[in-house]
Amino acid sequence: MDSRQVLPLIITYTVACIISLLFLTASRLIFHPLRNYPGPLLARLTDAYPGYFAIRKCLHLKTYYNFQKYGPVLRQAPNRLIFNTITALHDIYLNPKVTKGDSYRSSQLRAKYPSIINAIDRDQHRRKRKFIGQALTERSMRSFEPVMSSQIDIFLKILLRSSRKGNPIPVNVSKQCQYLGVDVIGMLAFGHQFKTQTEDSFRFIPQVIDAMSWRINTYMHFPLLSYLENVLAILGKRQVIRFGDAVTSMIKARMAQDKDAHHDLYSIVADYIGKGQQGLYRGELWPEAILFIMAGGTTTATTMSAMFFYLSRNPAVYSTLATEIRSTFKSADEIHSGSQLNSCKYLRACIDETLRMSPPSLAILWRQQEARDHGNDPFIVDGHIIPPGTQVGVSLYSLFHNEEYFPNSFTFMPERWLDSPVGGEDAVSGHETVSTTIRKAFVPFLIGDRACAGKPMAYLEASLTLARVLWFFDFEVAPGQVESSGAGKPGRTDGRGRPDEFQLDDIFVAAHDGPTLIFNRRDDFWRTLERD
Repeated sequence: MDSRQVLPLIITYTVACIISLLFLTASRLIFHPLRNYPGPLLARLTDAYPGYFAIRKCLHLKTYYNFQKYGPVLRQAPNRLIFNTITALHDIYLNPKVTKGDSYRSSQLRAKYPSIINAIDRDQHRRKRKFIGQALTERSMRSFEPVMSSQIDIFLKILLRSSRKGNPIPVNVSKQCQYLGVDVIGMLAFGHQFKTQTEDSFRFIPQVIDAMSWRINTYMHFPLLSYLENVLAILGKRQVIRFGDAVTSMIKARMAQDKDAHHDLYSIVADYIGKGQQGLYRGELWPEAILFIMAGGTTTATTMSAMFFYLSRNPAVYSTLATEIRSTFKSADEIHSGSQLNSCKYLRACIDETLRMSPPSLAILWRQQEARDHGNDPFIVDGHIIPPGTQVGVSLYSLFHNEEYFPNSFTFMPERWLDSPVGGEDAVSGHETVSTTIRKAFVPFLIGDRACAGKPMAYLEASLTLARVLWFFDFEVAPGQVESSGAGKPGRTDGRGRPDEFQLDDIFVAAHDGPTLIFNRRDDFWRTLERD
């Protein structure tokens, strides 16, 4: 073929591409059923818009600022609407005819079976939840608590070694909390000791989890990129293989033990493995193990890291909480689940305010009307009739910073969760009881049949860890770290300019770094740790 034949083909192909692009643009701007919803121009044209910000790990911030510009409902992608109201929250996630959005198909990576978190079919999810959810109930946590406490004791001893008198060693709390989270969840999943708090062998796991979570989040918002999964996986092939080997060896080692050797996920589901629709398929154990490590370990680590950040930068809150802990318990041995810990209302308020300020999962959890329900009643969200095939969702970060529900939303105020002031009238100025409105808006573990089952574990681990740390130590921001180590930088205009806000990266679960703190031994209470 000579050049005289090639040129017409190039021109024809170019014209065809231009016509196709114009047709696609017209269909999404002029004829699309979502054409009248506001949103950035590029968002109405292509999934590349949210995909770009997902790649940069800041989609939660861009979404928040888009709500300030466009109002409580906006078109974030050609076939996606996102809402910022309580009514929408309940209309979406409490609707029995709604299932997870098609975007979750891109989150399965190369797994043969979906996990409980990305199972789109409602019946499939219900089957999985029936068995797997048993490991995370409050009753299960009571049985697992001694194991959790033993891992927290290791965490405390590491802080003790850093708290050298006169010359304390700064501690990056994020790293230590991540190691604690991985070690706890390894034991809860398969009675497996990763020992990341004390040994190097498996310390690569948090990085692999972050890389996997980032890819999943990116694919969910820009599905075309999922076709590059094999390429991207190759770039981190060595770590992926190490992680896969770790999970495989963990499962095989546990299956070689007696079913009741540990109180863990395996002991609960062992009798149902290989039972198909009456239980779990054999291949389903692997993705559930990965999910446990990814979701169970990292989200609690985020909450604890953020709480250390906010306490270290809010002296009045720190003092009130420390007083509550140290006056409620007479010894460290008393700090366990039960009435005494439950009586620490300010501790719970601090955890709730941390979850509100810095949600451990920043993902937009997409939903859509299930195909088999399309012919019945219309799907209505906050008064809007949602066309079939449209994915809808709520950004918890934006909802938790909606001034209509949470005044002074970027101020850390545990008192907003109390029905009565702690420390007398002078301790809390202008305090009001908790309103029904903010309780309805506050759903860090989501609501409905797809809500996170790990709520009991998260609250127990955070409560025990923070209470015991404050029993043994005082802590503060390490010298020279006040304006860094997890804080926003004044002057930035990308949503990261608030120095009093713990900075998170949106990678489905949240990634973070810091704060860097120094821990000082409290009187002689720390000697109990030295003797153990």
